[in-house]
Amino acid sequence: KLYGLPRAFLVDNGSPWGTALTDQRWTPLRIWLAHLGVRLIHARPFHPQTKGKNERFNRTLKEEVLAYRTFRSHRTMQSAFDQWRRIYNFHRPHEALGLAPPISRYTISQQIFPKHLPDISYPKGTMVRKVPRTRAEISFKGRLWYVPKCFRGYTLAIRPSDKPEIFNVCFAANTVAKIDLTS
Repeated sequence: KLYGLPRAFLVDNGSPWGTALTDQRWTPLRIWLAHLGVRLIHARPFHPQTKGKNERFNRTLKEEVLAYRTFRSHRTMQSAFDQWRRIYNFHRPHEALGLAPPISRYTISQQIFPKHLPDISYPKGTMVRKVPRTRAEISFKGRLWYVPKCFRGYTLAIRPSDKPEIFNVCFAANTVAKIDLTS
């Protein structure tokens, strides 16, 4: 809330984010971020070097905050994290930044964190389908089509693709499934 929203996150293929390898790309967390207009960029599977700076950050956090410590409560742990975050971002020199702190390169996002999730709306004339809360499927052209199960209860748009037999099933601006009328 304090710093606004990022345009995107570079994420691994772990369970909170969904995986690029299966149809489980969509999770409740990813849907929440899509509601906020935040895009997820998945790192290439089995290439941890893509997220090297994140791994380096985690190592530093473990060494400087977590090593050999126990915390009595979540509150005391959060306090330690908050104190360290100020040092890490505002005072600690970073070799990759020419020994400047990260704040020297940071600008606050212009995308404001809303008080409530915005409604997803589609332009007038868009084909929309409400996914039942009990089944992960929608009806289109007289057939039932599977959609990722985390979209149960949501309204999705059906949009034509560049091929007349293929339609994109979308949540906001994100394609979440495809309908192939030839299959």
